[in-house]
Amino acid sequence: MWLLRQLWRWWAKRFRPLSASERGRRAEREAALYLRRRGYHILAQNLRTPFGEIDLVAEKDEVIAITEVKARSSEEFGTPIEALRPRQRQRLRRAGEWLIARKGWQDKTVRFDLIAVDLDEQGNVVHLEHIPDAF
Repeated sequence: MWLLRQLWRWWAKRFRPLSASERGRRAEREAALYLRRRGYHILAQNLRTPFGEIDLVAEKDEVIAITEVKARSSEEFGTPIEALRPRQRQRLRRAGEWLIARKGWQDKTVRFDLIAVDLDEQGNVVHLEHIPDAF
């Protein structure tokens, strides 16, 4: 009986649907891995600024990419790309400007990217799309 309980706990933990925060963390981790594989150097993850959080800050070929990661497990409420509302873009732009001023990156090329991640119920990546200079 004890073994059955342990197996059930293991199975339930492994195959239960992920919560929204778990999906977000998984998507950010997958996005960072994707960027690393393409030659980017990750400078920061989940960077808090006075204007909000920046998911990823990466650099490649002297270009700083301030990246927002959007994850979805279904398209019931729209695609990840549609989820980046104008207000969020404005917040991210302000946070990026604050970061640029703080780090002294005025002479560097900075762009705002979007990585859209589609996940299944267990958090496996179904599709990942990187949109450089998204806005």
